[in-house]
Amino acid sequence: MAGPALGLAAWGLVTGVAMVKSGLTVAQALGMALLVFAGSAQLTALPLMMAQAPFWVIAAAAFCVNLRFVIFSAKWRLYFGHLPRARRLLMGYLAGDLTFVNFLRRFPVAEPGPGQAPYFWGAVAVNWGAWQAASVVGIVAAHDIPAHWGLGFAGVLALLGMAYALLQERAQWIVAGVAAAVALLAYHLPLKLYIMAAIVAAGAVGWALDRRGSDERR
Repeated sequence: MAGPALGLAAWGLVTGVAMVKSGLTVAQALGMALLVFAGSAQLTALPLMMAQAPFWVIAAAAFCVNLRFVIFSAKWRLYFGHLPRARRLLMGYLAGDLTFVNFLRRFPVAEPGPGQAPYFWGAVAVNWGAWQAASVVGIVAAHDIPAHWGLGFAGVLALLGMAYALLQERAQWIVAGVAAAVALLAYHLPLKLYIMAAIVAAGAVGWALDRRGSDERR
């Protein structure tokens, strides 16, 4: 996690700066960083909050952006479903994209086994620590960080790296291509609805490809 954590920290710094420059107080920004702990959802919600969009639009956009965690959780249940609910809730809060990718590489067989829990806790400790430390720096120093540093681009590169690590099959590349194409075509829709459009299109294509593959196997 040490190497990817550098890109993650850059993304956390960008999110911290964005929260303050969007009009949140330092206390509100710190609360959002600790309670939400989801950079893509935070950066999706902030412009909508500034535009005074209806609450349901803000909630729906954040929900759609974080839908991938439903998939992560369903997969992790095969490993940790036997643990107490309180512990699983804490694991759900701490879980992140990089943790998921690295965990599946380390434990490809979806069943409980030795070493899985310590590996998970070690990974999320680095993930959560790097994110929160950088977010706090961004919040506190928001007005002193020059825009020309290009930290937003560093955050985008970190996200692209995570996405690339997840693309291991032809169908996944097709789904990712559809999502990117629809997002670009629908970019000028109001209230960031291009995000929802991309998710719906990619989900529909992914479902169709999965069903086609199941039919061929039968």
